[in-house]
Amino acid sequence: MERGIEELSPAHGASNLGLNYPLGRAKLRLEASMGIFFFRLSFLLYGVATVGFFIYFYTLKPEALRGARGVLACGWLLHTGALLAGLKVLKAPPVANFYGAASFLAWTVVGAYFFLSYRGPKVYTLGSFLSPLILLLMIVAWRAPTALWPLPPSLKSFWFPIHALISLTSYAFFLIAAVAAVMYLLQERQVKRKRLGGLFRRLPPLESLDRVNEKCLKYGFPLLTAGIVTGALWAEEAWGSFWSWDPKETWSLILWLIYAALLHERFIVGWRGRRAAYMALLGFAVWMVSFFIINLWMPGLHSYGRWS
Repeated sequence: MERGIEELSPAHGASNLGLNYPLGRAKLRLEASMGIFFFRLSFLLYGVATVGFFIYFYTLKPEALRGARGVLACGWLLHTGALLAGLKVLKAPPVANFYGAASFLAWTVVGAYFFLSYRGPKVYTLGSFLSPLILLLMIVAWRAPTALWPLPPSLKSFWFPIHALISLTSYAFFLIAAVAAVMYLLQERQVKRKRLGGLFRRLPPLESLDRVNEKCLKYGFPLLTAGIVTGALWAEEAWGSFWSWDPKETWSLILWLIYAALLHERFIVGWRGRRAAYMALLGFAVWMVSFFIINLWMPGLHSYGRWS
């Protein structure tokens, strides 16, 4: 991000970001540096929390769980500071490049974890499986280019930040659903083979894991639907068409159809347990293709390479 600031000039639209040389440029550099500092500090705390969750999974000591959750919460607050710094620098939510999208997704996963812990079944060891993925998303964000550039006209839309933030929040719930599905399948295997040992004691009951999966679907699917609708409104405003069968649009539709089918099978047909878990993993696999492969390497209107 700091390198990108150095490259900005009035000709590139730096004045639109409120720079008045040299004071404005120095202030912008300071705010960007603070954002990166908060991001790296939150990354460190997420790593410490991951170790704490592993210790809890091994020992099942409540104080280890409290410590891990406390450190995770502190990391989330610092991560919030990093996102707010990006918001102040860009004058828009910092999700227009892959660094910002991956960072915001990690932040929403942590937030969704605490939300579900408060509103859902007490699945304490979920953090032991989820925290490494949060750390992985932070590593992906750290490795992604962080250059700052003026937003292109197509992104200076009322609908773009709404579409991006809603869509990324839906992905957070689907990621947690996939983690709960893996835990469900592991626990089911322990039960069927009558291996009631250490792993069985550490994994939550099957019913609790299935409820987590169900709650993630209840929250994630409406958000995904809203994300697609606002994306269509943004596309019509930016490019004059609600739908153009861009690769990202196509894969988003596939993702929506998978979760719509899962929603139907769960609440109309009565699917529970293993079949719902496998369906959640299928949706997660499609999301992985959409978020990583389509966004980064496929040409299209949604490609992050398009804006870099």
